[in-house]
Amino acid sequence: MNRTRLVLAGVLVALGAACGEALKPAGTLIANVTVYDGSGGEGEVTTIRILGDRIAAIGDLRPEADEWYIDGTGLALAPGFIDTHSHADGELFIERESQSGGQVLGHRDALAAVNQGITTVVVGQDGGSAFPLADFFGKLESAPPAVNVASYTGHGTLRLAVMGADDYRRTATPAELDSIKTLLYRELDAGALGLSTGLEYDIAHSASTDEVLALAQATGAEGGRYLSHIRSEDREFWPAIEEIIRIGREAAVPVQVSHVKLAMRSLWGKADSLVAVLDAARASGVEITADIYPYTYWQSTLRVLFPDRNYDDPAAARFAVTEVSSPEGLLLGRWTPDSSYVGKTLAEIAALRRTDPATALIQLIREADAAERAGASSVESVIATSMDEADVRHLMQWEWANICSDGQLNGRHPRGFGAFTRVLGPYVREHQVLKLGEAVRKMTSLPARNVGIRDRGVIREGAFADLVLFDPATVTDRATTTDPQATSTGIRMVWVNGEVVYEDGRTTGRYPGRVLRRQQAN
Repeated sequence: MNRTRLVLAGVLVALGAACGEALKPAGTLIANVTVYDGSGGEGEVTTIRILGDRIAAIGDLRPEADEWYIDGTGLALAPGFIDTHSHADGELFIERESQSGGQVLGHRDALAAVNQGITTVVVGQDGGSAFPLADFFGKLESAPPAVNVASYTGHGTLRLAVMGADDYRRTATPAELDSIKTLLYRELDAGALGLSTGLEYDIAHSASTDEVLALAQATGAEGGRYLSHIRSEDREFWPAIEEIIRIGREAAVPVQVSHVKLAMRSLWGKADSLVAVLDAARASGVEITADIYPYTYWQSTLRVLFPDRNYDDPAAARFAVTEVSSPEGLLLGRWTPDSSYVGKTLAEIAALRRTDPATALIQLIREADAAERAGASSVESVIATSMDEADVRHLMQWEWANICSDGQLNGRHPRGFGAFTRVLGPYVREHQVLKLGEAVRKMTSLPARNVGIRDRGVIREGAFADLVLFDPATVTDRATTTDPQATSTGIRMVWVNGEVVYEDGRTTGRYPGRVLRRQQAN
């Protein structure tokens, strides 16, 4: 990167170790760069000045004394990408003791995020969140990470706190619902963007629509939003879509479908039908949106393959390995009972066990249950190929679908390191699924709008200087299921609140990230 510094005499001095932090510049000028401002339009060659944590000026600017000068010729500058569905909270702050006796952040540099241009992560997904959020936010503010962090509060987390770990497989009683609401209000007051649900997962699967609706209404009354991993992404998909539309309508709250997908063979080719249903809901006054990642495979638990929780049913197991996925398409991402299984498909495991795939699937779930009863946690996960590429592309093109990762900072699914650059490379440059300006909109201003974040996701004077400089001709992902943490190429520099956190393929050791609370976001 050609990054130089103008000194008072006007002499260009190359950036190097000799400069040191003592010569910290007054500002940064990014000149002759093609700016995609987040609106969805074509790029415009111009110059940007950063002062402090904000974009100070845009236009025909001349370098001033004592500021960094970056020649952006041939490069693109976009607002920093906003990941509306991130699982960074599971690893960004890890509760462990440092040598000095204090608690430390686990992946404070957020390499997985910043290497693909992400500057803000939205956590508290799928009904699970840090609890209480006030403590989580306080820890992040005492030791900031490289990226901004916003969070939803998780329905499952609140439900578990009230109903207990042994008695949640039922609808909450009126008294319990009141207690859940009390916790919800506290988390919203702490700054949660809204309420997230994971209705496909055990903790919330037994919750009635009325229970969720009551909490969504309370959330909307406080100015929050509703985000949902819907009740089914396969067998009961259409009723699940109807449920979230009903919640949006009756609770008068903006609703977002998390990682929207058609995850069963009999659903493939129905993207047109889904878009029509979503558009009709919007036309009727329901503010429904979605996020999506650019892969045909998801990552979750083996148990979600059995929505009726009939884990010992051979017919249900056969359906899972033929209609929802396939033996070759089910790849273990985590398996603590035997780490040698990680990275193997169900087909390979069945062959090792000399049994059929459906039986092997039943056996794995039994063994996971046994390990959990013995006190283990986070025993298993599976990366499952369930979607059709044509559907992914069609849904990605929907006007109200923004890009997300659904990724971790240290995970086995390549989306954690490559979702956004995969869109910019294969989906934009190679296959023209989206134009570059529209792809940037779906990574910046649209996600900011969909979750309620202000002054980020746009390039304009006065907005926060969350920015990503990249090469449109080379930017792409490199992460795969066999090498899920390979970093992207083509991302040149990333700024968060005016500070460079990623440059030339490396994190910089700067941690300017901020907690974005709802009161600040709306």
